[in-house]
Amino acid sequence: MPTSPEPTPGFAKAWSGRLEGGSNPTLEDYTSSLQEDLPLAPFDLEGSRAHARALARAGLLDADTTVKLLAGLERVGDELAAGSFQFLSSDEDIHMAVERRLTELIGDPARRLHTGRSRNDQVALDLRLWAKQACWRLVEAAAGLQGVLLARARRERLTLIPGYTHLQRAQPIHLAHHLLAYFEMLERDVQRLRQCRQRLDLSPLGAGALAGTTLAIERAAVASELGFAGVTGNSLDAVSDRDFAVELVFDCALVAVHLSRLAEDLILWNTREFSFVSLPDSWATGSSLMPQKKNPDVLELVRGRAARPISSLMGLLTVLKGLPMSYNRDLQEDKHHLFSAVAATEASLLALTGLLAEVRFNRERMELAARDPELLATDLAEHLVAHGVAFRRAHELVGQAVRQAEERGQKLDSWLRSSWRELGLPDDPDSSGLFDARAALARREQPGAPGPSATEAALREAAARLRRSRAWVTRQRR
Repeated sequence: MPTSPEPTPGFAKAWSGRLEGGSNPTLEDYTSSLQEDLPLAPFDLEGSRAHARALARAGLLDADTTVKLLAGLERVGDELAAGSFQFLSSDEDIHMAVERRLTELIGDPARRLHTGRSRNDQVALDLRLWAKQACWRLVEAAAGLQGVLLARARRERLTLIPGYTHLQRAQPIHLAHHLLAYFEMLERDVQRLRQCRQRLDLSPLGAGALAGTTLAIERAAVASELGFAGVTGNSLDAVSDRDFAVELVFDCALVAVHLSRLAEDLILWNTREFSFVSLPDSWATGSSLMPQKKNPDVLELVRGRAARPISSLMGLLTVLKGLPMSYNRDLQEDKHHLFSAVAATEASLLALTGLLAEVRFNRERMELAARDPELLATDLAEHLVAHGVAFRRAHELVGQAVRQAEERGQKLDSWLRSSWRELGLPDDPDSSGLFDARAALARREQPGAPGPSATEAALREAAARLRRSRAWVTRQRR
């Protein structure tokens, strides 16, 4: 960011009428938020243009002044977009930097722009506009990952894999069912982000410093022009409310936790011990010392960077926890936590989407693990229940059979073939397909279960949800 130490002739601090002399340089350095404010620049210009038109409608600006202000703001925006805007060391924040440059460009008319407006409602407006965009960008990125999960699940609808509890093989499922579990997590994330955007969709502009303004500015008209659904209901709350920022950071933290869990599964599956997946070379790294290594660094970073939004949530809550009504300068710290959380979460979504699209699933290895007969011990117990055995007794009998098979060094199904009568089974387990993983899955067709028909229904529902999310993103862009 280019800066210059020279002050602008004729442009003074906003409070220069009250405080005499210049500010201490240490104070200026310590209180400046310019670097962190930069993402707000386009929204600050958007809000200023709408405010200028509102002042004109209220009869507070004549047509010539309004035209000059709008043209000057347009030029400031062009300079910011081109990277030619020269920031000064005396620019306290993006709002004052824009106003200072506007004064350089058009002179006295720039001094009228802040009429009926405080930096308190100005920054609240900018932050809400930024957060609205962040919500749909995150939904778009989450939908991208959901799309990859859905595409991979469709291709793996019949691939067997062990389901795990406590990282121990538990019961057989389809790989599609496992992938769709993450689709469900992300669907909840998408809904939370959409609801967050809906709740923050109120304009605080017109709340002033804390008590509104005596000038006849139509808040509802400005809110509508800026694309808000309405205006905030209390001027004190409008300038000090950061609930929407906390909610958005929380949403990011939970997205990041879900991504971390998916990354952890893939990290485990990529080990030689599992060998369920293989990473493409383009999404892996090597070792500076060990020539044989192929490391899942992207996945490890997705897991590690979950710490950023989680810590941002704690940081933002800590900023807010002791603030008296209404605005306090502590709120300057909100942007660091909000911007960091959103940036880290969006980056992880995009990275994981790219990697998952190219990872190779080792179906043979997965199916070999899924065909372990012990994974069907629960089916055996339920088979006994279906023939009148109390579940606790059935659980005990099957548990004994598992232990005895282990003691004899045999697979559970092999041992039962020779001793099923001792267990009290009503018929030969082979005749019921009890130790066929695909037959076991075919018996699980309840809604939400991993059976083939239930999985097909889940794939159709996931596709419909994804279409709705993408349509929502398209609407928000307009």
